[in-house]
Amino acid sequence: MQDLTHGSIPRHILKLSGPIAIGMVFQTLYYLVDLYFVGQLGDTAIAGLSTAGNLQFLIMAVTQIMGVGTMALIAQASGRKDRGDANLIFNQSLSLAALGGGATLGLGYGLARRYMDTLGADAGIVDAGVTYLNWFLPGLALQFALISMGSALRGTGVVNPTIVVQILTVLLNAILSPIMIAGWLTGRPLGLMGAGLSTSISVAVAVGLMLFYFVRLERFVVFDRALARPQVGPLKRILAVGLPPGGEFALLFVYVAITYWTIRGFGPTAQAGFGIGSRVMQAIFLPAMAIAFATAPLAGQNMGAGRSDRVRATYWTSVTTQGAIMLLLVLLCQWRPGVLIAGFTDDPAVIADGAEFLRIISWNFLATGIIFTNSGMFQAMGNTMPALIASVIRLVLFSLPAVWLTSYSGFELRHLWYVSAATVAIQAAVSCWFLMGEFRRRLGVPAPDPAPQHA
Repeated sequence: MQDLTHGSIPRHILKLSGPIAIGMVFQTLYYLVDLYFVGQLGDTAIAGLSTAGNLQFLIMAVTQIMGVGTMALIAQASGRKDRGDANLIFNQSLSLAALGGGATLGLGYGLARRYMDTLGADAGIVDAGVTYLNWFLPGLALQFALISMGSALRGTGVVNPTIVVQILTVLLNAILSPIMIAGWLTGRPLGLMGAGLSTSISVAVAVGLMLFYFVRLERFVVFDRALARPQVGPLKRILAVGLPPGGEFALLFVYVAITYWTIRGFGPTAQAGFGIGSRVMQAIFLPAMAIAFATAPLAGQNMGAGRSDRVRATYWTSVTTQGAIMLLLVLLCQWRPGVLIAGFTDDPAVIADGAEFLRIISWNFLATGIIFTNSGMFQAMGNTMPALIASVIRLVLFSLPAVWLTSYSGFELRHLWYVSAATVAIQAAVSCWFLMGEFRRRLGVPAPDPAPQHA
């Protein structure tokens, strides 16, 4: 365990966020590598991969319930130096992981085609998405175990083992993707089947490496079969903290699904442009997301230790750092958005649609950075419901105009992106209002600076 209740806050954030950012970069390469090789198969394959890949947001929603609850409670237990509670939460989280993985396989294979029929712009996209999902679902199911173990380590302030595992498995995926998708060395290209299979194999290897680390090297949180038997009390604690963040990711799944449904009338090029643009946006968000991921355990340990001054300092350090990062990303997307899209397709129509998406949506990047930091603070304080409420408000404000636009004769894609950018700004404002109230209730009013002493 790493004690985060003492020492320089900026140094702790940099020390935690650096490895997290590296891990996220490699994790994102999972999708970008697949997207690059699938891009050689044409617009239909890109749209099928992107539409089917949206299902990952739903799985992330469920894993967030377990992961955020595990991380926050273990961080607070670590701050109190309560190893017994940390171990109980970890092993209960593993029980949830087993249940979630099994449900993903059962429901995924049963509903994959119905899901694609709803969102695909044509039959080719539907078939492409179903093919990908059939081989991608095992990897999604294994994400539950991976998130459980990684979240437990992050709660204790340890991030390097998870990062090393991510790097190794992404390198494996980068090797397998061209072999399985394009048929390098074998001469037998598997297309979208290979894209899903290479990712599933890589995630399975990641789970194996994490299991090895916990069995052979980890000492603060460990496997304990007796503690893993489901217990109502600890499970309720995990769910109480984790359900709202899980709901946030579920709303993100709904947002993306509504977007695909809204733009389906523009055909495969529009869906492919949005799919590539959104993946690129996720990739360039990684530094800001790493700061938010570092903020949660740092503030959480200090909450557990009763260090309210350090909790506040963590927030302001994080939000100002986020602002600087996001400003640079806005400038990048305003300057050359087409270059970011052209790396994955040579279709001028797809590049144009993706570039327009990035140019407009980048105006919400500053607000998004604030939302990231606020969510991390809500997790640290153990009350994540305000972040969910802010997300619900945003989804409602986006969905109603989006549905109306489909019946508007002059509807253009840019109209939808302007609506999206505006609603993110509103979400950030609502989230800040909730967070300031939470600070007053849980941390009290900051003490004024002492008056200067006079001789």
